Amino acid sequence: MRIKLLAFGIVKEIFSSSELELEVADGIRVEELKSRLEQLYPELARLKSYFIAINEEYGQSDQVIESDDEIAVIPPVSGG
Repeated sequence: MRIKLLAFGIVKEIFSSSELELEVADGIRVEELKSRLEQLYPELARLKSYFIAINEEYGQSDQVIESDDEIAVIPPVSGG
């Protein structure tokens, strides 16, 4: 299936775009998507942490991604 990812912050720079389309296996889980992204974009693995949001909620590592889900890659946030 084909999914679209929205990128924010430093992730946008890593992807060189604010959106990315990716072909993935049906039934892919969040942890598998993160692994795939880190293979394609090794700089992503160097981040202290980052989150995958699905339909505006943080995804759990074993959560299955559906083709019509809104997926966002969110870098660590700092500030005060």
